Amino acid sequence: SDIDIERASEKGRDGRGHKDGSSKGDFNLRIPDQILPWNFCSSGTPCFHRTRASFFQFGQSFRWDRQWLVVNSKGRAYTQRVEPKLALVQVELPNEAFAESWKPTKNSYLVIKAPGKDVLKVSLSKPSEIANGVSVWEWSGAALDEGDEASKWFSSYLGKPSRLVRFDEVSQIRPVETEYAHGYNVMFPDGYPFLLLSQGSMDALNKLLNEPISVNRFRPNILVDGCEPFVEDLWKELRINQLTFYGVKLCSRCKVPTINQENAVAGSEPTETLVKFRSDRVLRPAGKQQGKVYFGQNLVCKDSLTGGKEKIIKVGDPVFVLKAVPSCADAAA
Repeated sequence: SDIDIERASEKGRDGRGHKDGSSKGDFNLRIPDQILPWNFCSSGTPCFHRTRASFFQFGQSFRWDRQWLVVNSKGRAYTQRVEPKLALVQVELPNEAFAESWKPTKNSYLVIKAPGKDVLKVSLSKPSEIANGVSVWEWSGAALDEGDEASKWFSSYLGKPSRLVRFDEVSQIRPVETEYAHGYNVMFPDGYPFLLLSQGSMDALNKLLNEPISVNRFRPNILVDGCEPFVEDLWKELRINQLTFYGVKLCSRCKVPTINQENAVAGSEPTETLVKFRSDRVLRPAGKQQGKVYFGQNLVCKDSLTGGKEKIIKVGDPVFVLKAVPSCADAAA
């Protein structure tokens, strides 16, 4: 059901999704102030934001992105779905941590802050302690334990036994859903290494809401500007800085987008509005109805499977859409 974009219709939205309906040029990769929110994500993992970031490095995903996780006494991941206070946790990295080929020193720290708490500093040098029985969704394994000080900090903040752990890339593998993308791995995101969203989709949604919301509700780590709203649903293959990405699955949304990331208070929006025009009933009427709401596209990077030099994409890089499907009903979800 894939179509080659070069042969797609040049009338209206052709799969590329240019606002003027043409099939020319490209879109821009854009990283706004909170494209990688400082706050803990749905899986309880800190996601990083870098103001005026110039590039990101990645292996399985972007460097530093969703490598840490807060777990309970049984090793199960905490999430904003049950612990919305995690939205108020802020994390900072040294500026040099985003430099090409940079390696941590004994004086390099992940700095963690939260209301009413002293600052917690966690060394970026990998710890030697191991936490067994860590689990995220269907995956379970061992992780690197960040120690008692971090444990006490999060236990105090959440009011229950907690530990901070880091994914151990040396000994552990966590594959994505093989029915959608075979051979790709992740660390501690919900499911996939990359989540793409367009500014056009955010703008279209905000026009329908009584109170506009920030993109940090949705936690994408790639934001594209210059295209029609929701056209990213259709993208099957795209290229950024000579790297090939595949759109493998529409992103179904959970409760987390309803949580205000500034005060950790949950409401009914934006889900109440999204369900009216972004539900499976509306977008995929002939398919199995599961009450899902879609916003954004999960990606994998073909080049992450190969070794060699660091893979880098830069803010402002053009995004070329190479293949797309005709409609949401033809996209995997």
